[in-house]
Amino acid sequence: MSMRAVLEVIALDVEDAVAAQAGGADRLELVADIAADGLTPPVETFAGIRAAVDIDLRVMLRLADGFAAGNVERLVRVAQEMRAAGADQFVLGFLDADGQVDLDAVERLLAELDGCRWTFHRAIDRAADRDALRKQLDGLPGHDTYLTAGSAAGVDEGLPTLLAEAARCGEPGYEPRIMVGGGLRLDHVPQLRAAGIDAFHIGGAARPGGWDGSVSVAAVAEWRAVLDGS
Repeated sequence: MSMRAVLEVIALDVEDAVAAQAGGADRLELVADIAADGLTPPVETFAGIRAAVDIDLRVMLRLADGFAAGNVERLVRVAQEMRAAGADQFVLGFLDADGQVDLDAVERLLAELDGCRWTFHRAIDRAADRDALRKQLDGLPGHDTYLTAGSAAGVDEGLPTLLAEAARCGEPGYEPRIMVGGGLRLDHVPQLRAAGIDAFHIGGAARPGGWDGSVSVAAVAEWRAVLDGS
């Protein structure tokens, strides 16, 4: 493969961030409260991590468990605070009660992000219609990535969907990069790489001691080595 694959690691704090960068991560996804699948971290956490590492940081914009936007005014304020603190890449994604993309909430936030690059996260894996969601988000400013497992149940179940979507790369709605995450294992990598997928996201896989432990430099380095060798 010509391009070096992107490895993104979830970081909860400065210790995680420093270890992930040392292990060879290209980018971090900054979240808090992993029990709720990752919420917006405090601005202080972002600032501490930004001072400690020099790789790209994507900050989660999500206030509560689930995929509803919730209090959009509050989300807007959080986005403004993060921008003021220097955040320039983000992760977001909202669905309405019917599993359709909440375009209003997304566009309200994008007005604050002012062209910053962002990932639409695994809300796509809960969408009523993935293709419709992709078409509705097509061309929104800054949108360069989908974080997806292909299925709400994880990569094992989602693999056929991921391979089918990779094959549509370049079609309307399919230009953003596919970043695979959610139950991703090293043994999934060869098939995904062969399909042209070049971005991978790990959380628990970077923490051999579980979520109570920190990111392991060695675990991240193992992923880096596999991706560089694939």
